[in-house]
Amino acid sequence: MNNYEEIKTRLKDIVLNKMDLTKDVTDEEIQEIIDNVVVNEVKSKDITIEEKVKLSAEIFNSIRRLDVLQELIDDNTITEIMVNGENNIFIERQGKINRWNQKFESKKKLEDVIQQIVSGANRIINELNPIVDARLENGSRVNVVLPPVAINGPIVTIRKFPDKPITIEKLIEIGSITKEAAEYLKTLVISGYNIFISGGTGSGKTTFLNAVSNFIPSDERIITIEDSAELQLQNIQNLVRLEVRNANVEGNNEISIRDLIKSSLRMRPDRIVVGEIRDGAALDLLTAYNTGHDGSLSTGHANSPTDMLARIETLVLYAADLPLLAVRKQIASAIDIIIHLDRLRDKTRKVMEIVEILDCIDGEIEVNKLFVFKEEGETEEGYVIGSLVKTNQELIHRSKLSKAGMQL
Repeated sequence: MNNYEEIKTRLKDIVLNKMDLTKDVTDEEIQEIIDNVVVNEVKSKDITIEEKVKLSAEIFNSIRRLDVLQELIDDNTITEIMVNGENNIFIERQGKINRWNQKFESKKKLEDVIQQIVSGANRIINELNPIVDARLENGSRVNVVLPPVAINGPIVTIRKFPDKPITIEKLIEIGSITKEAAEYLKTLVISGYNIFISGGTGSGKTTFLNAVSNFIPSDERIITIEDSAELQLQNIQNLVRLEVRNANVEGNNEISIRDLIKSSLRMRPDRIVVGEIRDGAALDLLTAYNTGHDGSLSTGHANSPTDMLARIETLVLYAADLPLLAVRKQIASAIDIIIHLDRLRDKTRKVMEIVEILDCIDGEIEVNKLFVFKEEGETEEGYVIGSLVKTNQELIHRSKLSKAGMQL
């Protein structure tokens, strides 16, 4: 332990001894105690003024916040925090992953931080229930896995989201989508086309769903359904946000995505927005799409639009023993458009394809590619050059356009 860490440990012990644990102590009172201890207990020759300020913040975060993670959570340039046990912390910044130079003082401290995160989200985690999804107050998504499932210690993965949702204008600016394609999608969303956003992990599905959702007319009633509330829909006054509830310690009282979709149909929604489909809820979503809730949106993990169709098919079959042809016809009837995102080798996120879902012909679902990403090479720095290009294919199913009085 270096001199700085020794000083921090000693000062933290002094602060804890000075705190009156018999009553609720405010953040301001704790900060005042810390500042007094740092000023009175540390000699100027031992530490610089900048280090004193840093000490004060780190001691406060250790006592009242999320310890060494708090600095990373407050840093808006960091998009992902990965904790592999108490000694290994990695961060993602601008698409690149690097190891961070700090660690938890002990495994016990990391476990305390995990309990603080989980309890704050009204979740429970222990050896019997070693996996949990939660979220922080700022909306960041958290996944925790404990031993014995996690072999190298408690694992915490935090996906951060911007304070202000990224708009479609910003996505155009950074090259994730072209203005032409964005205007095309805006028309489809307003017209009530059912849209599914597919992509791999970290491809930006939730970010894109947020951006596209803001095309929804502000006078409609929207219901969002998520595992962990992440969506930040803007300008929707009549908005209902629903979130699943995990089972309690006894395994009871779980409320699933399926339960919430079924309940939402009785809430008079104009549209239903489901954060992600990864289980039998796919069947309930298709039912919602096919029962008049036009303009609904959702996301799912897949490597291409056709893979997404196959995955939805598999998820539906998990939920019910239905003939394959019937399932495919349901999918073709329910989903109008699939937008596929990908994370390229230069770490940028792009819309790779926009396809129209046609009818189920001879047992196969046909698709109509409307936009595709054309790669033209790369720069000396390794950035991919290319853009989303309109194909020669026109939208075939235009009844929703006509009904809404819209034109492409």
